[in-house]
Amino acid sequence: MHDLQLKSLLLFLRAALWTVLFPGVVAGYIPWQLFGVRDAEVSSPADIPALVLIGTGVLILLSSIVEFARRGKGTLSPVDPPTRLVIQGPYRWVRNPMYAGVLFVLAGEALLTANIGLVGYAATFFVITSVFIALFEEPYLERVFGSSYAQYKANVRRWLPRLSPWRGDTTTAHDLIC
Repeated sequence: MHDLQLKSLLLFLRAALWTVLFPGVVAGYIPWQLFGVRDAEVSSPADIPALVLIGTGVLILLSSIVEFARRGKGTLSPVDPPTRLVIQGPYRWVRNPMYAGVLFVLAGEALLTANIGLVGYAATFFVITSVFIALFEEPYLERVFGSSYAQYKANVRRWLPRLSPWRGDTTTAHDLIC
């Protein structure tokens, strides 16, 4: 196996591991175990909006993780972050598509199960994530990527998607961290 192929395989395996450990636990295991998602049945056309939310969330989440690996050469884990600023794919519409994807999944699960506890869990996830982003993630990205991140942050909102994709300067956005 060539060195590039081995590096790609290892990156894929790391990304898969962190996907299972973070969003897999938050949006899968915990709702499954604590909030009755395992007992949910799709029994009528009224369940379709819940399934659309869940499917949309999974697609947003997975496409974001692929961009982190493909363009950023890293994973969603703070201990294995991308080495390049990622502003392509879903990041052209919103700064935090992974977190948004998890919220879509949680909202769909809450709608499907009609579980108020799951609504509270999703709201708690949103608050904790918002605080983490504001106090840790964004200051870190500003230190690491400087003006590239500042330009991106000025043009792409944290939670509310743009109506059209941002087409910022991707040349400076590829500055390496290390």
